[in-house]
Parts: sequence; C-alpha cells; structure tokens
Amino acid sequence: MTLVKMAWRNMWRNRRRTIATTSALTLALLVTVLYSSMLEGFLGAMMSDSLDYEVGGAQVFARGYQEKPSLYTSMEDSVAVVDRLEKAGLPASGRLLGAGLVAAGDSSAGVQLRGIDIAREAMVLTIHEQVHNGKWLDPGDPSGVVLGHKLANTLGVKIGDELVVLSQATDGSLANEIYYLRGVLRGVGDMTDRSGLFMTAPAFRELMFFPRGAHQIMIKRQPAMPLPELKETAQGVAGPHDVQTWRQLIPLLSTMIDSSRGMVMFMFFILNVVVGIVIANAMLMAVFERIKEFGMFKALGASPGSVLLLIYYESMMQVMMAIIIGVFLSIPLLWYLSTVGIDMKSMAGVSAMGIAMASEWKAMVTLQSYISPMAMMIFVVSIAVIYPSVKAALIKPIEAMRYN
Repeated sequence: MTLVKMAWRNMWRNRRRTIATTSALTLALLVTVLYSSMLEGFLGAMMSDSLDYEVGGAQVFARGYQEKPSLYTSMEDSVAVVDRLEKAGLPASGRLLGAGLVAAGDSSAGVQLRGIDIAREAMVLTIHEQVHNGKWLDPGDPSGVVLGHKLANTLGVKIGDELVVLSQATDGSLANEIYYLRGVLRGVGDMTDRSGLFMTAPAFRELMFFPRGAHQIMIKRQPAMPLPELKETAQGVAGPHDVQTWRQLIPLLSTMIDSSRGMVMFMFFILNVVVGIVIANAMLMAVFERIKEFGMFKALGASPGSVLLLIYYESMMQVMMAIIIGVFLSIPLLWYLSTVGIDMKSMAGVSAMGIAMASEWKAMVTLQSYISPMAMMIFVVSIAVIYPSVKAALIKPIEAMRYN
C-alpha cells in the first residue's frame, strides 16, 4: 500500500507529462475501441446481408450438383430432408433452380430461375423483405414473378408488365410461359441483381415439368451454433447429399472477414507500440530526474524489486486512468454510432465482391470491442516500461548520490 501511495504522489509531481502521457493512452484506446466497433458493425451487416438474404448458414445439394449444376441433378427426397432438418432444430426450405431466357418487348436477358416455397423460406431467409417496388410472391398468384433491380432495368419493365420466359423442360420440350412483373428487389447481391427471377415453386414445376424434388435446401443461419457443429448436424440428417457452410459457399467473404479482424489486431499492436514508446520515454525521463531519490530510497533499505514495482505502479496507474476516461468518452460516441450510424445512402445498392452495400453503417458494440484494446494496451505498456524500471532498480546508492 505504501508503494501505491508513493506511485500516485510521484505520478503528479510532473503534471504536464502525466497529462500528456495519459491523453496519448486515452486517445489510442478511444480510436481502437471505435474502430473495432465500426468494423465489427460493417462485417456483421455484410454477413447479415449476404447470408440472411439468400445464403443462410448452410446449404444442401444433391451430390455432384455444385461441380456441374443441372436441372436433372436434384434431391428427390428433399421434403423428407427438410422435415428431418427442422426436427433437428434447423429451419430449412427447398429451392428449385434453373436457367432460361426472359424477354419483354424488344429486350431480353439470361436469367436464373428460382422456384420458392414461400411459406417455408420466409422462416429461413429475409429476401422477401427486400422488395423495393411492388410486392413479393404470393401463392395465390402463380403468374407473378419478382426480378432483381438490374435485370428489371435491363429489360426496361415496370410493375404489371408482361414477361415471356423460355427454357428447356426436363422432358426435353420447350418451356415457355407468360408472366407479369409483380415486384422488383432492391440491391441484394450482384448475381441476383443482374439475373435473378423468382417465381412460386408450383409455377416452376409446371413450367419446367419438374414434379418432385429440389435442387437446393437452404438452412437458416444459427449465430449461436458454431459452423462445424451446424455442418455436422445437417450432414447427419442429409444422408448422401452434400452439405456446405457459408464459408465454403462464399470463400471470398470468409477470407475478407478473417483478414479484416486480423488487420484490426495488427493496427491495435502498431498503435499501442507508438504509445508504448511514448510512455517508455516519459518513464525514462522520470527515472533520470529522480536518480538521487531512488538512490536515497535504496539506501534506506528498499530492494531493487520495490523500485521496479514503483515504476510499474506509476505506469499502470496512468493506463488505468486512460481506460476509465476512454471508456467514459466512448459510451456516448458508440451509442450514437450504434443507434444512428453513418448515412451510406449514396452507396446503397453498390456491390462489393458481389455483395450489395447497406444504406447505413452502424457500430456493433460487444464486450470484445473493449477487452481486446485494453488487453493490448496493458501488454504493450508492460513491455515498454521494462527498461526504465530495470534501470531504476539497478541504481547504486553511492553512484546516485554523485549523479548531477
């Protein structure tokens, strides 16, 4: 307790230096907490947008479909698989996939046909909430379809316009039907925006002469369940079919998230190294100014360990002050950034790596947003004061008395 009181008294003997050092530590902590929270918010929104819209936590395919997609490669037992997944606590929905051509007036474009089980998919994905103009699919309106917004612009169509869909059915015949535009999606993802055409599952089956089965089963994302556990559970009930997690389906997004979090830790380290140099310099100056004092302290019986602890206490007190002030300052800033956020409407709909940008950027505050910067700062400062504290601990009383 005596050393703690001495450290507190010594820390305020040079107020300017203490204030400057504590301010540098506070600024470093505040920047890292804000940066990590904003980055987590950005990555969380990107994951939510890309996974909850159209990917889910995992997907099930018939073996070989991913390597060579084909209308004929399907899971005939898809209904049973979906039921087993739901009994295992994994909400799921089957999808029908195909390719074709859509024409409107003098314009035409290649499309990815997607047959939707409307009721089940609403419990798995949120694509139905992303309609910008018009309405989402309705089981009672099988002739209505929904398009990606870039595809709608390419065709030059508006709500209610007729669309002619051409493809090849499973029996080899020409599949063609007239539909009307029921809705247009906002920016969801590059592939969907450019070529996505959504219709009800019964309409797809009638068009493509596809009486049973599904090409794809979407499994709802489970934030509380680790991906390996999700895959193991899904594979256990999917039987011979392939189960792939979102990290396998979108490896670019997976790599970006991991590298971004690694970059945050590297930035924390670099910033705290700079701060560590500042506090090491401040403590070294304090040691040189008090060499005679340390000599007298040791001459009165203080051990080298006591002197070393004294320097460490002074440094850690400044760190603790910086943490308290930094946390206090971060609370209103993070409250604003997590509730109001930054307006990104000018970037809304713009695709990055095939993923549409959100209209607002909000911070995501977690316990880790504070713990990581604090732990990194304490670690770096502890390393930085080794030299000044050891130098003070090794001072010889006789030499200290002669020091000018």
